[in-house]
Amino acid sequence: MKLVRFDCDGTARIGAVKEAGVVDLVAAGSRWTQIREIAAAGHGALRELETLVDRATPTYTLAGVRLLAPIERPGKYLAIGMNYGKHLEEADKLGVARSKYQTWFNKQTTCISGPYDAIDPGVTEKLDYEVELGVVIGQPAKKVSEADAKSHVFGYLVANDVSARDWQFHTPTFTIGKSFDTHGPIGPWIVTAENVPDPHNLDLRTYVNGELRQQSNTQQMIHNIWAQIAYLSTAFTLETGDLIATGTPEGVGISSDPPRFLAPGDVVRCEIDGIGAIENRVAGIRSEDGKNDVDSH
Repeated sequence: MKLVRFDCDGTARIGAVKEAGVVDLVAAGSRWTQIREIAAAGHGALRELETLVDRATPTYTLAGVRLLAPIERPGKYLAIGMNYGKHLEEADKLGVARSKYQTWFNKQTTCISGPYDAIDPGVTEKLDYEVELGVVIGQPAKKVSEADAKSHVFGYLVANDVSARDWQFHTPTFTIGKSFDTHGPIGPWIVTAENVPDPHNLDLRTYVNGELRQQSNTQQMIHNIWAQIAYLSTAFTLETGDLIATGTPEGVGISSDPPRFLAPGDVVRCEIDGIGAIENRVAGIRSEDGKNDVDSH
């Protein structure tokens, strides 16, 4: 099942994608009004909702609604760095120190935006893209083993770990350069875990203005999703609705020679087979002096 949040006359609603339409779940009789509530309720909730959706006629067309970030603001948004071998080699060239441990940082949850919302560069002069498979936690996870980690995943989505590279290296933690407002587009929906048989064999790609920049497969992860959940939950509880960005492959702008950062007007499309695609335009116009003037888009 593909679960969405969408704007209807200024009100956030929850829905399920059916063919080329969206079933309004509350209007169809859902007992749950938030995606996080569904994730917390577990498999029984999904079975009940599937029955509702099977019987329902789509309330809206997909093209007729504005999709929102498909999970209400999570308590935590955690991202792993240098988790693909060739991207790790890119980091080596940039002088980023390797670690024998998984390398984690926070994206502040205020960065989260919708799957088609504009990216505001803010003050950065080195705006970059990173396609990543996103994981949504279902049942809380504390000290879980790799063998049990899968049972704590509610679903998957596409994430663009938009990065302000100049600000990223202000501090060792990366967090400030990863957390500008609008620098966390996710979506377009959550594909529930049962509909993703193998999250470790999904092709993922990034296009900038139609040009392919990143292309890989999630099987190239150094630390797979189950190892990530086990590692994090050893330290603290992963709660329902928390997000994990599982790493990006090679091809980011900062590693090009010369670097190829995003400019106002650029359109970034991140795709993951079996999940979907998000597409975000960089806000602003380029002035005659070459600087970025942010507009209202």
